[in-house]
Amino acid sequence: MRGLARVPGGTMGAARRRRGASSLVLLCTMAILTAPGLATGIAYAAPAAPAAPAAPLPEPGVKSLEQVRKEIEDLYRQAGTATDAYNLAEAETKAQSDKIVEIARLVVTGKEKIADLKNRAGAAARAQYRSGGMPPGAQLALSDDPNHYLDGAGRLRQGEKAASNLLSELGRTQADLERYAQEASERWAILEANRVKSEESKKQVEEKIKAAEELESKLEAEEKARLIQLEQEAQYKAQTAWLSTGAMKDVNGAATEAGKRAVQFATAQIGKPYKWGAVGPSSFDCSGLTSQAWLAAGRGIPRTSQEQLRLLPKVALKDMRPGDLIIYFDDATHVGMYVGDGAMVHAPRPGRNVTLAGAGSMPIKAVVRPDA
Repeated sequence: MRGLARVPGGTMGAARRRRGASSLVLLCTMAILTAPGLATGIAYAAPAAPAAPAAPLPEPGVKSLEQVRKEIEDLYRQAGTATDAYNLAEAETKAQSDKIVEIARLVVTGKEKIADLKNRAGAAARAQYRSGGMPPGAQLALSDDPNHYLDGAGRLRQGEKAASNLLSELGRTQADLERYAQEASERWAILEANRVKSEESKKQVEEKIKAAEELESKLEAEEKARLIQLEQEAQYKAQTAWLSTGAMKDVNGAATEAGKRAVQFATAQIGKPYKWGAVGPSSFDCSGLTSQAWLAAGRGIPRTSQEQLRLLPKVALKDMRPGDLIIYFDDATHVGMYVGDGAMVHAPRPGRNVTLAGAGSMPIKAVVRPDA
């Protein structure tokens, strides 16, 4: 890496090539899928920790590769936070847009109804005009036929009730139109606010990803391989520490039929690239993967990891079963799907592909169940 301390010589070059090969073996090991006959048909085997030689100490003022890894990781975490905000704003924008379309349809229907009511009122007025303009009550009072009077009294009451109902319905419809107009105005304001939030979040995502990519682009090929190895070592360390707590001791839940379908969809996407805001079919972000997997299983769930946490039922870790979603980090900005045997499938970050990883390789905030 330009700016990192370097040690020339063939011996060190060979050692670096061996470490790069070790990294590749580690990656392949973590992605192995086997079928031990569990409910999901998927197993995850934690790799043995590689015995990599100690890296040379960096020169004063020069960042180590581990420091660079943490800086890149932090940038992508910030991008993940902004991505969740963007996805939520986009989902809310669509919801408001759909509501505005619905209101527009109601307005059209209301105007058609008012036109019909006015036509009916006009017909009644024209009928009265043809009768000489005399009110029905007066015509009835002047009748000298008792039978005609009684029949007319009944029709008069019916006519008065119909006229009253017509006027009441006209008033209600006009009030509905005024309410629709007010609601549409409010929805437009929300729509515009969400559009602004979406643009701001999009800008933040792009800035953080660009900064991370620029930092990573300064690494040379061997250092990039070593960076991947460091990422896997950090994940392995976190997974091992998590398992050592006995977290998986009582976890043996079997997947439901819907859960199996969700897991099958999610694992079928392994190898596809992460892309922020993507929901497939060629790329995904973390919550795009989980929401589409459950949609394929016949269950619509919220689009973002934060909304998945907020709206889906939470379950205890010991009750976790394949298909459940694991929400990560305190701000709930990452999500993966538990697939069994202590593993989950997820879309990690830009520059990485959908893959299997240890369920405890990141800090777990909660477990939620789409098919509770």
